[in-house]
Amino acid sequence: MSSSITFMPYHKHAPPMASSTLLSSNPRVFSSSISDHHHHCCPFSQSPTVPKSFSGLCKPFHSRVPTSIRRRGFVVKATVIKWRCPKQILPPNCDTDFQKKVLYLESIGIDSFSLIENHPTIISASLPNIKSTVEFLTSMDFSAIECRRIVGMCPEILTCRASDLLPVFTFLIREARVNGSDIKRVINRRPRLLVCSVTGQLRPTLYFLQSIGIEEVNKHTYLLSCSVEEKLIPRIDYFENIGFSRRDATSMFRRFPQLFNYSIKNNLEPKYKYFVVEMGRDLKELKEFPQYFSFSLEGRIKPRHKLCLEMGVYFPLPVLLKTNEARFRNRLDVCVNSSTPLKTSPLWCSNCEVS
Repeated sequence: MSSSITFMPYHKHAPPMASSTLLSSNPRVFSSSISDHHHHCCPFSQSPTVPKSFSGLCKPFHSRVPTSIRRRGFVVKATVIKWRCPKQILPPNCDTDFQKKVLYLESIGIDSFSLIENHPTIISASLPNIKSTVEFLTSMDFSAIECRRIVGMCPEILTCRASDLLPVFTFLIREARVNGSDIKRVINRRPRLLVCSVTGQLRPTLYFLQSIGIEEVNKHTYLLSCSVEEKLIPRIDYFENIGFSRRDATSMFRRFPQLFNYSIKNNLEPKYKYFVVEMGRDLKELKEFPQYFSFSLEGRIKPRHKLCLEMGVYFPLPVLLKTNEARFRNRLDVCVNSSTPLKTSPLWCSNCEVS
């Protein structure tokens, strides 16, 4: 990232000038600054292997950062122009092809600059392949807005050929048992499925999920793009390490497959520690209600637990967390203002069931 500074000295008794005025009332100075910066700082302008149109994509991402330097008798005011340029070396003689790709992407509403900056390999994708991919998605009844969203979430799709996408749709419908009417919803929720290998990724994950007893994988297709070795198995291992048997841990994931999506470090671990240390509850409750990990620790778990602690009330996890705020408060008032069965009483659970 580079920066360019435009200076305007003026006498200390002169009327103050807003930094934004420098941009609006001095276009000559501003454009000169851009030109000088581009000539001296932009790494693409001097590279014979990069088309001139590519260096033209460099844009200021924050064009008004005012600063000032005070000296005896005058103040120097400056506006810092920061630039960002995609770091990519292109093959020679591709200026025309590159321009055509940029024009095509812009014509379908895709910000080509941001796309190339975040996924530089798009530069090497051929225009016919990009067009065939977009046309294939359109033929599958995805709207222009949906196509832009899919590309935004998974830019790699533009480096695929249409022939690479067809096997994914076939797999989802025939093997994962996704209804044809649901295919758009599945892809819109998890566009990365489209760039996954059927044999190397999707099918092995499907078999693993089925092997642990998740029968309706078509309701959890977002998991198919996850690596069995790097994501799924480590989460089962985590629950084994904190005291669950392999059978019980697997049962929790079978009961609540969304557990596979949660970060061990940022979600599972802090919530587990709070559950054991602060709440002092038994692991059996987590086995029966793994949805505990889906609730916000700061937004729901802690506030409700502390409130119950202050009132001397003990709720099962589903009652503590699943009920909305109004019903939770109402139940709390009922328990505080009436004779509540003890936790060890056979009436305790039936009195606290979620309706």
